[in-house]
Amino acid sequence: MTLSSFRLMQFHQKLDRELRAELKMRWPDLFRIQKLKRLKLVVKDRLQTSAARRFASNRSHFQKI
Repeated sequence: MTLSSFRLMQFHQKLDRELRAELKMRWPDLFRIQKLKRLKLVVKDRLQTSAARRFASNRSHFQKI
């Protein structure tokens, strides 16, 4: 795991905590919830992209061997 993917995972977990806390509020801010969900999706997409790149890189490396 790279440092950048570790930080992205931490940020994703932080967003998840904030989203759960907002949803527990008596009057949740719907705009904030929407923003947090969007950010979580962006982070998730970046994590998947970086994982796919690492997988492709490792795969091509092993094919050369």
